[in-house]
Amino acid sequence: MDRKIKKKTWTFKRIATILGAVGVVGFMAYLLFFADRRSRLNVEQEKLTVATVKRGVFLEFIPQTGTVEPSVTFYLDAIEGGTIKKVHAESGAMLKKGDVIVELSNLNRELSVLTQEASLNESINRLRQTRLQLEQNDLQQQQTLALIDNQIEKLEPQFKRQKMLFDKKLISKQDFEQTAADYEYNLKRRDITYASYRNDSLSRIRQLGQLNTSERRMTQSLEGVGQILDNLIIKSPIEGQLSTQPLFEGQAVTSGQRLGQVDRVGSYKVRVPIDELYLPRISTGLSATTTFAGKDYRLKITYIYPTITNGRFEVDMEFDGEAPEGIRRGQSLRLRIELGQSSEELLLPVGGFYKDTGGNWVFVVSEDGTKAEKRSIRLGRKNTEHFEVLEGLEPGDRVITSSYDNFGDNEVLVLQ
Repeated sequence: MDRKIKKKTWTFKRIATILGAVGVVGFMAYLLFFADRRSRLNVEQEKLTVATVKRGVFLEFIPQTGTVEPSVTFYLDAIEGGTIKKVHAESGAMLKKGDVIVELSNLNRELSVLTQEASLNESINRLRQTRLQLEQNDLQQQQTLALIDNQIEKLEPQFKRQKMLFDKKLISKQDFEQTAADYEYNLKRRDITYASYRNDSLSRIRQLGQLNTSERRMTQSLEGVGQILDNLIIKSPIEGQLSTQPLFEGQAVTSGQRLGQVDRVGSYKVRVPIDELYLPRISTGLSATTTFAGKDYRLKITYIYPTITNGRFEVDMEFDGEAPEGIRRGQSLRLRIELGQSSEELLLPVGGFYKDTGGNWVFVVSEDGTKAEKRSIRLGRKNTEHFEVLEGLEPGDRVITSSYDNFGDNEVLVLQ
């Protein structure tokens, strides 16, 4: 008799099918919710530059190139034109103050000076003659007053004696009247002469003052005219080294022509051109550093030139302390001008990544070094060596700082 065989509900095939379906669904769910779908790019690690973020001293500065110049320079400009009569010192010579460098000759100027000197001397002599006449007139008037006073001194006692005798009727009236008339005449004559002398004296004082002033001015003019010829002799204004263009006897020199300069030896400054963008932040007293012959030196800004030429202005800097030995005029020095006080900050080395990201994000290398992931950051100030990190990075993070040109829009770099 046949027996009905019941089919098994959970056969191996069915279980395997269900498990396979569940596995496929689970895999799809993982891909949908948990899998890393970010775009990836394989890169060679040896072609990358990786820098570590560290805490350190941040100093904001600008690199500039300055030119060494003597701290004191006097330019030799010809005040008077002419021809070179004699060259007393060649370029490169060490001079003392007052040493003759070049002697010029100008016959027309010399004749003009002689004419002016003769005219001034003649005018001065006329003034002196006028003053002499005034003084002689004063002496004559004083002599006249002295003679009158002498007559009065003689006539006064005679007049008094004869008056007493006339009152006693001991002399004639004629004799007394003659003496009295002479005495009164001399008294009136003295009053008139003294009044004239007083007026003449006041006028003479004014005239003498004017004459003295005129003579003093003419004497000064005469000295100035004499100095015109002194200008034909060019002397060293300071002790220093002479620098001139080639000069030779008979060479024509025009008025105002620069013949050279005298530099004070052993004292130097540095002339530095700076972009006008930094003008609001530059002030006297700011410090800078430079390296010369393997040794660091400090400088400070002592003067800011007010004019701007071709988008740049200039400053003078002097060495703060000893100056480097062996520097020469015209030598170039690389400087780092400090724009503010130093502070401790989180620092990221400067690199080519900035032009691709604008400092908004970087690739940060994982701890195991197998990949680098894109991370948003915020940077602050910058100098030639570091960026100031404000957000997004921590000390010890390793960042790819080389160019990102070949990375495209990928968010993960697989390092090989």
